[in-house]
Amino acid sequence: MDSNTQFVEWTVADSAIGPLLLAATGQGLVNVVFHADEAVRDRAVRALATRFATEPTPATPGHGGPLEEPIRQIAAYFDGRLRAFTLPLDWSLAAGFNRQVLRELAAGVPYGTVVGYGDLAGRVGQPGAAQAVGAAMGANPLPVVVPCHRVVESGGGLGGFGGGLETKRQLLALEGVLPQPLF
Repeated sequence: MDSNTQFVEWTVADSAIGPLLLAATGQGLVNVVFHADEAVRDRAVRALATRFATEPTPATPGHGGPLEEPIRQIAAYFDGRLRAFTLPLDWSLAAGFNRQVLRELAAGVPYGTVVGYGDLAGRVGQPGAAQAVGAAMGANPLPVVVPCHRVVESGGGLGGFGGGLETKRQLLALEGVLPQPLF
């Protein structure tokens, strides 16, 4: 671990898809966790403590810490005012093929578009690795910001989603890919 990641700060932010746990290190946003009720939050904070060998600390609102901008951008995204996140990201929770795929996803699949698992595999030079891309999406430590919800089945199905299919539908509807639910 380098000197920039000696701390982990976290908070829970409200969103249109429920509470999101956000965590950052000195390098940037490192983790986004869906459905961050108390039990999920506690598990996520323990996992971060283990991974970074330091006790994550709750963010102090309004003190300009490393989570202030992620909180602002997440709120703007859900309000429909932000289409591209411009946050420093700490990729230390993703490695190898997963990191390669997630970086391609973040850079190459803009707001309001989708890509197939196989197509994304081809973009990283592994055209037969659609299932591995699916595994990478399931292991994405930065969902929403690194938009794994934009990866769908080539036949038009939604595919899987770590936050649940209803959450994926809501994110795709927010971006205009799917119609908004009637009720």
